[in-house]
Amino acid sequence: MTASSLQALLGHIVDYAGLFPPARLDMAPTVRNYAEYLDSPGAWMLGRLILPVARFEEFEREAQALLPAKLGEAPWLISALASPAGDAELAVDLDAISAFNERHADPACGLAVVDVVELRGESAEAIDEALDMIPGELFPFFEMPVASDPRGLLAAVAGLDAGAKVRTGGMQAEAIPSPAHLARFIAASAGAAVPFKATAGLHHPFRHASPALGVPEFGFLNVFLAACLGQLHDLNERDLQTILEAESPSKLRIEDGVLVWGDHSMTTEQVEEARDFFAVSFGSCSFEEPREHLRALGLLDT
Repeated sequence: MTASSLQALLGHIVDYAGLFPPARLDMAPTVRNYAEYLDSPGAWMLGRLILPVARFEEFEREAQALLPAKLGEAPWLISALASPAGDAELAVDLDAISAFNERHADPACGLAVVDVVELRGESAEAIDEALDMIPGELFPFFEMPVASDPRGLLAAVAGLDAGAKVRTGGMQAEAIPSPAHLARFIAASAGAAVPFKATAGLHHPFRHASPALGVPEFGFLNVFLAACLGQLHDLNERDLQTILEAESPSKLRIEDGVLVWGDHSMTTEQVEEARDFFAVSFGSCSFEEPREHLRALGLLDT
């Protein structure tokens, strides 16, 4: 059995983004995959389905026969990608989300709910304006650039029911932030008590050379171990960067009830709290690839 401490670190961590590159699947296989993952032994690692607002109609057509259709069944949880903060189209997207949720509260239409919205937020003013528009039943994650100091943008959401989103990879080498910039983002988010999610490039557990891009990519264990340990132990940016650059689990010790990285440890309960309120999830176009790599390292048995 996978240790409880590792389950806490990985629980519902992968938001499935099969529509996006490099997988770039059509809608039909994407929703079929999500339905299968929900019904699989690995469902404990599965988070929300990532769905652009612009593709709601296509989703409803392809997913109708797969959605839960009985009262009392759990709806599919969806994180919707909306227009950027400050864009006039955001109001249209929010209306579309509201209408979607109203339709899919009816089991006859299939049960699904958008409870998270993701959007770019590149200025504090635009974020403030968007927060005034976003209804309370939606939790927004604002994607923030990390090449510059993010503290001003994080201050715009600090203390509110909102979070930050960081891009950790992409289809070009330039999309991958430096370890120093990502460490700064994590430290600043922890200092401001702003929850965050990550997206792109996190298919492997640890830092590795990307065959396609020819440059190092981050691993999801790098990012989430750094975030959870950083928040708990108030690690500085240099210590966070060291974890982000780790290429193997040589410093990781997993026990039932405790995760240890080097000189730092955290209990299962501390990991759960960090995941619930700080390091939330990451989007991936593959659900199986991260799990395959964990199994190859002997860290996962299902």
